Amino acid sequence: MEKNTNTASQVTVRQAVASDAPLIAEMSRQTFYDSFAEQNTKEDMDKFMTEQFTHEALMKEVTEPGNIFLLAYTGDEPAGYVRLREKNNPPELGNHNAIEIARIYAVTTAIGKGVGSALMKACIDIAREKNKTMIWLGVWEHNQRAIDFYARWGFEKFATHVFMLGTDPQTDWLMKKELQPVK
Repeated sequence: MEKNTNTASQVTVRQAVASDAPLIAEMSRQTFYDSFAEQNTKEDMDKFMTEQFTHEALMKEVTEPGNIFLLAYTGDEPAGYVRLREKNNPPELGNHNAIEIARIYAVTTAIGKGVGSALMKACIDIAREKNKTMIWLGVWEHNQRAIDFYARWGFEKFATHVFMLGTDPQTDWLMKKELQPVK
């Protein structure tokens, strides 16, 4: 993927490489904690962060086949990231050639500054380059800001699934956006 610069907001997006794994792992843990710690118990957050969302596991994801990571910067500062995944599509999508936005986060100080939009545009561009007919994601049913953001991009709810945060079974909405083929 070529570097994509949005000059209006000075957000630059680039595809991550293996040497970016420590940065992605740290940003993943920090943005997840910042996004969800207030709405969940310390025990459930601690359990999730130490058993499932470890620094080591996150670093390993960066080089696993089927994963594409993108990094967003404002100037020289890391401002967000996305993880695209080309496997494990839910059965509700049928035979669609789909790709998942497994994670899309902006650091707290960059929220509202175009980072999410720059990352979403890059995700859709990659999906189209790969001739995907659909792009989808999961979002916690109580994360209204994110749901509204995805709806503005044309995503619609099509199913739900359970996400275990520690010992707390939480409901995620699965949302999809159909893509027009590149002509």
